[in-house]
Order: sequence, then C-alpha cells, then structure tokens
Amino acid sequence: MTSPSANTAAGCAAPDQSAPIPASVDLNRETVLTGIVQNTEGEAVGGAYVRLLDSTGEFTAEVVSSPEGVFRFFAAPGSWTLRALSRSGNGEAVVDATVGVNEVALAVAPA
Repeated sequence: MTSPSANTAAGCAAPDQSAPIPASVDLNRETVLTGIVQNTEGEAVGGAYVRLLDSTGEFTAEVVSSPEGVFRFFAAPGSWTLRALSRSGNGEAVVDATVGVNEVALAVAPA
C-alpha cells in the first residue's frame, strides 16, 4: 500500500482542493465549480463533505473541503446542486454553471 500523494486529501481520492487549477486546464472549454464552505459567522469550514448533484438530484461526486473550506468540481455546463455536510451544519446551493470558473457561495448552518 502506498501513502497518499501530496496532491490527495487524506482519506479521499480527490486532489487537494486548495491547490491552484492546473495550467493544463483550458478554462475556455472546461467548467469549474469552486467556492468556500462557510458557517453563519463567515468562517471557513474545513473537512466538510461537499456533494455534487445533477439537475435531477442524482449524486455525481463528492469532495472534502480543504482546511480553508475550499472545494472544486470539474463538471459540464448546466444546472447543479452543491450540498455541504459538516459538523457546523449543512447547506445547499444551486448553480447554473457555464464554461469557465463558477464561484459558488456555500453556507452551512445548524439544523
């Protein structure tokens, strides 16, 4: 068994969410959904599970937010739902993504 690389979050196969977007990504052709998970006080929430759901509500992918609360998905243009689950609470945001970088505010609050 090998140890996780520096580009992989511990316990998750997703790349480090706070790493810069690789130079090889063509933002004129790719769609990126990114943002920071924040609590009601505006503080970053690291370790949140951020799920990407398609326009029908089907689960597509999941990443763990970085210690700074950062998350990122590469997806197709269209309507997506982002759902965050954390110890600070849960939250959801709907985005109509276009080609390029789509910044998404994702707030969590206790139930």
